[in-house]
Amino acid sequence: MKLLTLNKLFLSILFMSFSSILFAEPQLSKLWETKADFKLPESVIYDKENDILYVSNMQGDPFTKDKNGFISKVDVNGKIIKLKWIEGLNAPKGLTISKGKLYAADVNELVEIDIKTGKITKKLEAAGATFLNDATVDTNGNIYVSDMFNDTIYKFDNFGQLTKWLYSPKLEAPNGLHYEKGQLIVASWGHPTNGFAPSVVGHLKSISLKDKEIKSLGNGKPVGTLDGIESDKNGNYFVSDWVGGKLLYIQPDGSFKTLVTLTQGAADHEVIHDKNLLILPMMNIDNGSGKLIAFEIK
Repeated sequence: MKLLTLNKLFLSILFMSFSSILFAEPQLSKLWETKADFKLPESVIYDKENDILYVSNMQGDPFTKDKNGFISKVDVNGKIIKLKWIEGLNAPKGLTISKGKLYAADVNELVEIDIKTGKITKKLEAAGATFLNDATVDTNGNIYVSDMFNDTIYKFDNFGQLTKWLYSPKLEAPNGLHYEKGQLIVASWGHPTNGFAPSVVGHLKSISLKDKEIKSLGNGKPVGTLDGIESDKNGNYFVSDWVGGKLLYIQPDGSFKTLVTLTQGAADHEVIHDKNLLILPMMNIDNGSGKLIAFEIK
């Protein structure tokens, strides 16, 4: 009996040690920081084919269609190649790339931009949307866009149609989107009750593309006002907490650790695995500016 108890204790300690090793979070070391030339930078994405970063700039109220928004081109060392590469947008936020096109979530439109020519080729209205936020693409080329204030996700399919794909209060103000293995991983903000402030902050969720089943990762414990989400390619996620100004490292069971604490405004980041880089846009709401901060992932 005592031997059995000792065996159980040994296995328990071994499991805890193994779990600790598995969740040994990566270390982030700051590499560079841009000057505050951006205007409320909300999202950054890496174009591997051209080795370029694109940055969306809201410049103004995130709900307003004022044509002040723009997209910047930046190299991977933080040099701004062209601050206003694409102009005439409203409040562009999340970005994704598919088949030589850059897509930007812009208030109530999904804007398609031809990367080679640098021209806007389409503006697709998302019926009923008020705050399109992030965008991601699946392996079939379908694009998904979150509408944070309406608990909705839109889908732009291969037939050229942008339609409401899923509405559910269970999404709890969906912000960041990430596609992997037949599902969307959603970074929820938490339902806003006073402006942008939620009474209960959000956590990560998954949505099956097959049957649209929504599940909370782990026990659904509140984590933060979640914004950007990217995979570490090992089943865990780099996630930004906008209000907390943090970069978090979250496991599929919902447990998390804080990697970096900055200031409020940590937005929709990008991870470049081939270069061990994480690029984070920081929005300064007080003066309408912002910057990019690059970290080496170790």
